[in-house]
Order: sequence, then structure tokens, then C-alpha cells
Amino acid sequence: MLLFILLHVCNIMNVEEAKKRITKLKKLINKYRYYRQVLNKELVPIEVEDSLKRELFGLEQKFPELITPDSPSQRIGGEPLKEFKKIRHEIPMLSFNDAFSFEELKKWEDRNKKLLPENINFDYFVELKIDGLAIKLIYENGLLKIGSTRGDGYLGEDVTQNIKTIEAIPLSLLPIEEIRENLKNQGLSNKIIDNFKNDYPFKIEVRGEVFINKEDFNKLNEERKKNNQPLFANPRNAASGSLRQLDPKITAERKLDSFIYDLITNLGQQTHEEEHLILKCLGFKVNPYTKKCKNLEEVLEFKEYWENNRNNLDFEIDGVVVQINENIIFEKLGIVGKAPRGAIAFKFSPKQATTIVKDIIVQVGRTGILTPVAILEPVEVGGVTISRTSLHNEDEIRRLDIRIGDTVIVGRAGDVIPQVIDVVRELRTGNEKKFNFPKKCPICNSGVVKEGAYYKCSNKNCYALQKEKIYHFVSKSAFDIQGLGPKIIDKLLDNGLIQDAADLFSLNSGLIRKLPGFDIVSEKNLLNSIEAKKQINLSKFIYSLGINHLGEENSKILSEFFKKINNRIKTPMDLWDTANKLSKLNYQSIFGFGPKIIESIYQWFKDEKNKSFLQKLTDYGITIIDLGLENTKYLPLKGNIFCFTGQLEKYSREEAKEIIEKLGGIAVNSISNKVNYLVVGKDPGSKLEKAKKYSKIKIINEDEFIKLIES
Repeated sequence: MLLFILLHVCNIMNVEEAKKRITKLKKLINKYRYYRQVLNKELVPIEVEDSLKRELFGLEQKFPELITPDSPSQRIGGEPLKEFKKIRHEIPMLSFNDAFSFEELKKWEDRNKKLLPENINFDYFVELKIDGLAIKLIYENGLLKIGSTRGDGYLGEDVTQNIKTIEAIPLSLLPIEEIRENLKNQGLSNKIIDNFKNDYPFKIEVRGEVFINKEDFNKLNEERKKNNQPLFANPRNAASGSLRQLDPKITAERKLDSFIYDLITNLGQQTHEEEHLILKCLGFKVNPYTKKCKNLEEVLEFKEYWENNRNNLDFEIDGVVVQINENIIFEKLGIVGKAPRGAIAFKFSPKQATTIVKDIIVQVGRTGILTPVAILEPVEVGGVTISRTSLHNEDEIRRLDIRIGDTVIVGRAGDVIPQVIDVVRELRTGNEKKFNFPKKCPICNSGVVKEGAYYKCSNKNCYALQKEKIYHFVSKSAFDIQGLGPKIIDKLLDNGLIQDAADLFSLNSGLIRKLPGFDIVSEKNLLNSIEAKKQINLSKFIYSLGINHLGEENSKILSEFFKKINNRIKTPMDLWDTANKLSKLNYQSIFGFGPKIIESIYQWFKDEKNKSFLQKLTDYGITIIDLGLENTKYLPLKGNIFCFTGQLEKYSREEAKEIIEKLGGIAVNSISNKVNYLVVGKDPGSKLEKAKKYSKIKIINEDEFIKLIES
């Protein structure tokens, strides 16, 4: 009957009448969604809202020219994707450092106070740390334009179609008049309200978390169990897997939820608390469980309350996020590594369980360090089965007084990494065995030497080192050779087909197929996979080399440093020639690189064996590609550091940064005495006032910037 009525209404309406009806339906449906999702008030039963959606859908089918991107009917739409596009984050999506005790939290505060002027006062803003997946949303002229994942913090995936299926995320911001009224009611400043005087700001970027509620998670696993599908270990994995479905219809079925907690665009907000208020006024769903705290004692009280009451929530949390409330102080503290100094995750005590230590074995890593590993009776902790865990070194074994046969308490540090927390000595029988480090390498039988707290194999050509180096070389963050795992690498080494990672590129057809488990097809697939990875960007290549103390982040920094010295690095030997000429003093100019890292890099590029390795890679056709620098004929901005504030009109922030880097300059996100130019766009933020304190910094507008880069 309802379908008949809808068809009848559609048939008698003309386009203008349909347009008016659709506009009213959209407004009403969005109003109901806003009250239910954001204000937690249900104005009408959900069945009524569903009925209006069906009417809207029927009208849009009759008049498809009236469908708009922000229509509620567009939450589930579009064909399945073949793959996700990559999205580069204009401002990196940082992660938080963790604190697991009040003492660690106090040390964090003390470190920050040492970096700030004496007697400066500030508050903390505390909110629940949702166990979900970080997202970025960009709205242009009030409409959702892009939704992406965090990825590695610099490069995420475009999941806009999937984001649209989440009811908690608005497809468009609230009407201008309503936003203005909301902002006034919250007592926010005229500077903030005036952003919405006549129209929306062109671009608004926000960040938040996507998660799945406990009830929906349980239903999802029940359904998967019925269909004989593997179960999700925890709600976070379920949310991550659901958001990254290539078919948005599958994402829609998973009933994901979201909280938005960060306003990136400068709308005049002075505190993080104001950001939460603004976000809610714009129509976003924000976490209702937050608190402004005067001191860390109040923070601890908030954390302990929710640690004891977390089971009363319908979503999972694993701690609280503590952030300095005043934005100007937060920004002044800057960033260390991949984390802001002004915020920290105060994590709950790890979930724990007891189990038996069946054995303690020794593993040899790619640097030759011998690491003791406890082999455990398998036990589930926080949704993950733990059967082994690192004991790190001899000092840790002595501290725990751990023995083979002991009953131990295990947990997951940060709810991720398995660890032995303590030994239950009361359950000892007297049959437990003490562990002693071997005097010889368990792999090559060479002597073992002690360096600090660690034991190390003295043989630089140890078979175990070669294996671990190759495992690292082909890993996802390095060459990312798909289908080439540890078992296949072991077979290639055991049968003498390779001696090091470079030899992978010398493999020919006819040899691999003779190995157990291989045939002509699997051999061809592996060789094609290896051949496809002969081109690699510089930062990934540097990371693949396994230089001590050099992780992914520092590899990116080092690659930029090398490119500024020589923007024609095309082969591994080009890299050697560039690095081999440098002294330790040259590396000291890299911000954040300490003596250990510098020594490690310097020594690596002085070792003739490493030169031979890079020569082999060059001979086998490995090339280094860094798009954007190939056609640069001159570097007029070389040595100059730029920073931006406000909205640029001709270029996006990311485009401007790319241009600067192509011309030899450096683009940074924060003001310091190293900055040469501050480019000021529309609605500049606090960086402008900071820059005025430095006489060295030249403050220019967008027109002056364009003349500089186009002259």
C-alpha cells in the first residue's frame, strides 16, 4: 500500500513540486538524524524516519536530476571500488605517546613545564580514548568532500564512499543560521561566529574516530560464526576491516559509529574545549564524556572513574586522552617524533592472565643481538592468543627472576604488545630451571660478546643475521615484495639460491620450481612479484637497508636530507656516492638526529661490504624514483624554510609545499627561529603572532609568495 501511495504521489508531481518536497524531506530527515545521533534525543520513532527516507528515495528515482551529494539516500551508493586511492595529509595525523601510571604522567608534565616560561598556568582537557580507527573528514562549502584513514600519518586511503554510510557523520554541515544560533548559545566569540556570517568557510577539516558498538560487534561475530567465517578478535579490528571494504554496502551493514574530536581548520578557537563545542554546533557527534581538569590529580580521578566503569559504556575504550587545553601552549610545545608533546594517552592497566613458561629460547636478530623469548602455554589476553613473548635481555630476566616452568602473569602493553608482568613465585614447585645465556651463537656457533645489556653474535656473516636482514628488506615498509615470506626466503637460502637480499633480483626461471612446494606457476608469480619491485622511492630504500637506529620516520627525514644534497639520486650507487662523501658534522644539521643515529649512518656508508651490496643492486637494475624532482633544473629556494598560516586561494597547502620542495626549499608546520618565510593567507592563526617575535622571519602574503615561486 505504501509503495502504491509513493508511486501515485510521484506520478502526479511535476519537477518543481518534487524539488520542494525533496528539500523538505531532506531537512526533516537530517533534523531527526541530528537529534538522535548528536543530541541523543529521539524526536520520532526510527520507523517514521525510515518511512520518510523511503519516500525521498522514491521521489529521487522518479526525478534523478534532483539527487544531491548530501541527500540521505546517498549514504549507500556507488559501485564497489577496485582499490582505495591514496590521500596525502596536508597536516600529518599524529599518534600519542602512552603513559601507564601516574608517575609517567607526572614526568610528562614536568618535561613540558621545562620547555615553557616559568609560572605559566594551563588546564587539561580530558576525553575517553576510543578503541577505533582514526579518520579525517574534509568539508567544502559545507558538504562532505573527502573521508580518509590515518594510514602512516602522512598518507592515508580515500574511504569517502564508506564514510558516507555512517549515520553519525553528517553529509553536510547544519544550516548557517542554525550554526550561528548554536555558537551564540554556547557563548563562543564573535570571531568564531563571524566565520559563518554569510556562507560556510570554503574548507573545514576535522578528525575523529570510527568504531563499532559492543552490541553490533557481538551481532556481527554471531553472523560470521553462522556463515563459518573467521571471527573478529575485537571491536577495533572489526571497525578497521569494515571501513576498508571495497564495497560500501558491506560497510553499511556493519553499523559503524563515530565521534569527532579535533578541529584542524582555524575558526578562531582558543582551547581544545572550544573545539568540541564548535564541532557539536556544526552538527558533529562528539564524545559526551569529557572534562576540563585544573591539575593531574583531577585527570587521575577522571581516568580511574572510567577504568572502573568502562563496562557501562556501549563502546570500547582503552584509556583517556590528556591534552593541554590552551591551543597556543599546545602548539608552542611542538612535536617529538610522531607525537605532539602537549597530549598523551593515559592508558588503562593492561588486561592480564596467568600461564606457564614452557621454555626460554634465543632468537638472533638482523643486528646480531640475541633476544630471549618465553614460549608460553597459549592464553587469551584482550581478545588475542599469546603463545610467546620477548624477555628483552638479561637484565629483564634478572628483574623478573623468571624461570622455565614458572607460572607468570602476562598482559599486553598498550593493549598491543605481549609482555610478562610478573612471576607467581608462590606456585613454584622447586623443579623450575634458571635460564643462562649461551656462550655461543645458537645459529652459527660463533662466540657471543656482551655490549651493554645485550649479548651479540660476533660473526657479522651469521646466517641468522642474513635471514633477518632479508626479511626486513622485503617487508611492507621496505621493498614490499608480495608473496615472499620468511619460509620462502629460508628455502632460497638453504638451497644456496641467494646469499643476500640483492640476489633476489638475480633469480631466473627454472631454479625455484625445483624447490619443495613450487611449480611453474608459483615460480612465475614469485619472479613477477620481485620484478615489479625494481623501482622504489628513496625513503623506503633507505629503510630497507636496515641501518641501526633508523626506523621509517627517520628514513624519511634522511631521504629528504640526501635529496637536498643531490636531487639526482637514481641508483643505489648514487646514494653511496652521495653519503660516502659526508662527514659526521654534515649529519648534525638534521634536526632530531642524535649521536647514535649519526654514528650508525656514518659507519654504514663507510663499510666496503655495504658498497658491494649497493653495487649489486645497481647492477641488477634497481632504480630509485622520487616523483617531482626529476625535472627540476634549478633550486632557487634551496636553504630556505617556509611555514604557512591561513587559507591560500591559488594553491592548496599541500600543493604549495610540493612547489617549495621542488625548488629546493623546506616546508614545516610550526614556527621556530629556523623559519625564513611565513606565508600568510586568509584567516591566519596564532603562527602569525609567533612569527612577529622573530626578526629573522620575513612575513609575506600570498601574492608575494606567488611572485617568489614563479619568478
